[in-house]
Amino acid sequence: MPLALLALAIGAFGIGTTEFVIMGLLPEVAADFQVSIPTAGFLVTGYALGVVLGAPLMTLLGTRVTHKRMLMLLMGLFIVGNLVSALAPVFGVMLAGRVIASLAHGAFFGIGSVVAADLVAPQKKAGAIAMMFTGLTVANVVGVPLGTYIGQSAGWRTTFVIVALLGVIGLLGVAKLIPEQPKPEGVRIRHELAAFRNAQVLLAMAMTVLGFGGVFAAITYITPMMTEIAGYSASSVTWLLVLFGLGMVGGNLVGGRFADRHLMPMLYVSLGALAVVLGLFTVTAHNKVAAAVTIVLIGALGFATVPPLQKRVLDQAAGAPTLASAVNIGAFNLGNALSAWLGGLVIAAGLGYTAPNWVGAVLAASALVLAVVSSLLERRTSRAAGGSVVGSTPEPVAATARH
Repeated sequence: MPLALLALAIGAFGIGTTEFVIMGLLPEVAADFQVSIPTAGFLVTGYALGVVLGAPLMTLLGTRVTHKRMLMLLMGLFIVGNLVSALAPVFGVMLAGRVIASLAHGAFFGIGSVVAADLVAPQKKAGAIAMMFTGLTVANVVGVPLGTYIGQSAGWRTTFVIVALLGVIGLLGVAKLIPEQPKPEGVRIRHELAAFRNAQVLLAMAMTVLGFGGVFAAITYITPMMTEIAGYSASSVTWLLVLFGLGMVGGNLVGGRFADRHLMPMLYVSLGALAVVLGLFTVTAHNKVAAAVTIVLIGALGFATVPPLQKRVLDQAAGAPTLASAVNIGAFNLGNALSAWLGGLVIAAGLGYTAPNWVGAVLAASALVLAVVSSLLERRTSRAAGGSVVGSTPEPVAATARH
């Protein structure tokens, strides 16, 4: 794997840290600005919405410059957003800083996926994408717990200053290690938008929303579930989240390895197993050891879907992959927001803290159904076109993008 992937992984580490660390610092931020915890929660919601909206917006703006230059600009935006958050005099300014930082998120992973795939041989593309996403998964193991500890002991503003410094390191890494490539010729906004006329691209994004949404239906409410049901102390939740992060790291690497060889079977196995494990979590949540093991499995199976889903979008949007790749990153965050909302609904309905696990199981199972539909549709299209290889890049998409 090229050393340039390290620069992308460092940027991903910083972005992953700033996205999730706020969850552990909400009480400190709320107390500092004298707002309620639910109001402080807008820092999480605002970031997620910023990712969903910023992914296509920033990617379209980036069609006029090289990928390397756009990645550098995005890291610069990330640095500014975190510094604004760190220095914010009032809550509204901090919220603005969170939104500024979030605008870089989707486009960085979207463009970074394209760059990572271009750096390696065709049979190693998913592995290269997984290597970049390793930075995001490691952030949940190291960056988030460490950032939470620093924020609670030295002040939450210190955490955001450190995250901004991570952005500086990522920016320097991109500038130094990512090879300079000429701006793709003939790339136009209408070319990028053409990919969304492909049903396979839309199916892959729907799988992203439902599949990864299943993970966050459970993990969003992990604290009350583990303290009220499993019997863990509140201080133990941090280490349970570290276990979740370790599962994410392993699942991401395994998903990247096997997606290059057997992409659709990898999705069948990971989504099917995820649905089963989430369903079982309603039972295992009542036992400390079983709950901890289940949390690791949810992280592993959930992130095992990320490289194959991202590569699926890149393959199906051949000829105009950049926007589709970035929008798919937004789809992950859309799934997070949707599943958190649905999980809150079933808890509010009095079904208990384990009820979101059933929501997650249904979402993951729905993603599996879409994966089967996508594969069947691809086979039918291949037979109709006289093709012999299932899973190859559909020529009509590439042709559409060139017109």
